[in-house]
Amino acid sequence: MPLFFNNKNRTPLGIYIHVPFCRSKCQYCDFYSLTTKEDKVLDRYQDAVCAHIKETGPLAPDYVVDTIYFGGGTPSFFGADGMAAILNTIRKSFKVSSTAEITFEANPDSVSDRLLRRLRSEGFNRVSLGIQCDNDEILKKLGRPHNYAQAVSAVQRIRKFKFKNLSVDLMFGLPGQSLQDWEKTLKNVLKLQPEHISCYGLTVEEGTPLYEYREYCNLADEDTQADMYLSAVEILRQHGYRQYEISNFCKKGNVSRHNLKYWNGEPYLGFGPNASSDFGGRRFTIVRDLKKYIEGIRHGGQVLQEVQTIATRERAGEYLSLRLRTASGIDPKAYERQFLLPFGPLEKCLQECKERGLATKTFDGRWHLTPNGFLLSNSIISDLLVIQDKN
Repeated sequence: MPLFFNNKNRTPLGIYIHVPFCRSKCQYCDFYSLTTKEDKVLDRYQDAVCAHIKETGPLAPDYVVDTIYFGGGTPSFFGADGMAAILNTIRKSFKVSSTAEITFEANPDSVSDRLLRRLRSEGFNRVSLGIQCDNDEILKKLGRPHNYAQAVSAVQRIRKFKFKNLSVDLMFGLPGQSLQDWEKTLKNVLKLQPEHISCYGLTVEEGTPLYEYREYCNLADEDTQADMYLSAVEILRQHGYRQYEISNFCKKGNVSRHNLKYWNGEPYLGFGPNASSDFGGRRFTIVRDLKKYIEGIRHGGQVLQEVQTIATRERAGEYLSLRLRTASGIDPKAYERQFLLPFGPLEKCLQECKERGLATKTFDGRWHLTPNGFLLSNSIISDLLVIQDKN
């Protein structure tokens, strides 16, 4: 039987497992992933991740793991046996809360009864399903390996195995997608009754196949993307979904506890190639190369490609940057107490944003951005960081 711990005196810790395997590479994807199903490669990856976890566990004796997230890539493509082995290694190497949120990402085409039965029995309790769109023609253009009928079937299977926390990923601003198409996608997905919905605007990254023919695939302009975003905010609000972060909406009690760790600046450890960590006052990233990662773990070599010690002023900037992504926003008193910096100059900027309908101040003094403010969040945060650097 796996060991569980529930110690309130320990610091909560998140664990992220990067599974860099996919059936195929999407046209827009710039994440580190590989299209392979060779057993030797998958087995060596699993061995390396498990060994890395075993080495790291003793370095966190005062922490309790309360969120575990398998992302990718496509963890469901990697398979239930591999994920179960890694999860059990985490339980043996770290103290894991009895109420931990344990998530795996899945594509609809790789969801099976066997996968869900095994993972549910192992203690996984949350699924993040990459639906993206309900239009099969657009899905094909994106290089997605599924159609919408498979997505609906996947949701039915997930419910069959008693997963009560389902998140779905959607994208807007897709090739040939109109505002009406996007609203139709939302309405169809709402019929599936997920507990959590993430809505991301398509970003065309240099180096991806989509970037090469971006001028010929009828992409939405910035104004249309903005209309799509605001439409999603309103439609989801009408259906009982609370917006708690720029791109994330949920039914009551179903926030992504793991992702909140990133936005709240809480500690987390990442395992697998290209995974990032923020732990012990330092931020570090693992090499973006599966072979180098496996060899480094196997032979005691260097697997970190970047290590930073974060100064207090930089942490203050991160507080502004990350917390303003969330609906809870920033607390002036907490900012001054934690970073010993004046909030007054920042408040003046936020007050100007308020007058433009981009920010609001709650009765307890917290500042947060409005949906229109979220659309301009990069610019607003940039202005705040400039002001902070002058004080």
